[in-house]
Amino acid sequence: MKKILWAIKMKSLLLLVLISICWADHQSDNYTLYHDRVIHIQAENGPRLLVEAEQAKVFSHRGGNVTLPCKFYRDPTAFGSGIHKIRIKWTKLTSDYLKEVDVFVSMGYHKKTYGGYQGRVFLKGGSDNDASLVITDLTLEDYGRYKCEVIEGLEDDTAVVAVDLQGVVFPYFPRLGRYNLNFHEAQQVCLDQDAVIASFDQLYDAWRGGLDWCNAGWLSDGSVQYPITKPREPCGGQNTVPGVRNYGFWDKDKSRYDVFCFTSNFNGRFYYLIHPTKLTYDEAVQACRNDGAQIAKVGQIFAAWKLLGYDRCDAGWLADGSVRYPISRPRRRCSPTEAAVRFVGFPDKKHKLYGVYCFRAYN
Repeated sequence: MKKILWAIKMKSLLLLVLISICWADHQSDNYTLYHDRVIHIQAENGPRLLVEAEQAKVFSHRGGNVTLPCKFYRDPTAFGSGIHKIRIKWTKLTSDYLKEVDVFVSMGYHKKTYGGYQGRVFLKGGSDNDASLVITDLTLEDYGRYKCEVIEGLEDDTAVVAVDLQGVVFPYFPRLGRYNLNFHEAQQVCLDQDAVIASFDQLYDAWRGGLDWCNAGWLSDGSVQYPITKPREPCGGQNTVPGVRNYGFWDKDKSRYDVFCFTSNFNGRFYYLIHPTKLTYDEAVQACRNDGAQIAKVGQIFAAWKLLGYDRCDAGWLADGSVRYPISRPRRRCSPTEAAVRFVGFPDKKHKLYGVYCFRAYN
């Protein structure tokens, strides 16, 4: 009896094993068929228009020219040969990525340029599938990320290219003192000093280059941050790691901080005016005019110092009423510990006497 029961159990077990194997083979076959079917569908319904940028970032400087690479690849069996139906659109992404600013649109023979880009942008047109954009006479405002969008029928694709400018970031506060600027005022003071408000990427690059500043300032995205290379107690703590400290986003109208500005190469001559006497502020302004120039701006002294290696151990007036001097070769009595644009302050314009830095623009 036990042998019979054992034989029955073995047969049942064998049957279960066979059923399992068959079920597994069946599921495997189904999976293979299903998997193949998915791949086939993707091949049929995949992208018929592909847009690519050969470089994610291009470099130049103010006044230079730059090409933003963008090419598109289309399925001729899907669209035919009607290249005239393709629409190419370039936009600039704002620093907070919330908006897009129109730059250039092309569709066949119809082309349109927007805003400050008029007369400065055009398609490279190196080949039938080339959507690359050329920007000439670059300005400080041209820095940022651009989107290349190609549209044909119901198909479209995009690529993003960043324009980076050679330049220098500098912290700024007005005569009123530190933490006196709301966001809009911060934007304006940078413009007044031949600069623009810096982006986070620009501040981060400056920090990597050694910028250390213990006062928080506005950035172009509306955040408030400051770079620390040498941690210390008044600047976040001595035991903290170096980095760009982030205060976060604040009310652009009511909150008040300093600002970080960015400037680049200039088309002109920056120089210290040789004059027989020291000057009041008004006398300094007039002396530059008499020399066929204008009193220099803060952005210009930083650009001359950083980009041209300008070095002068003479304090001089600048347009904002501050007195500074640029040292690229540290030495005794002239910024002995570091290369920097030294800040004397905002002296009394009527009674204090200094030299003056002038700027003569090239036509």
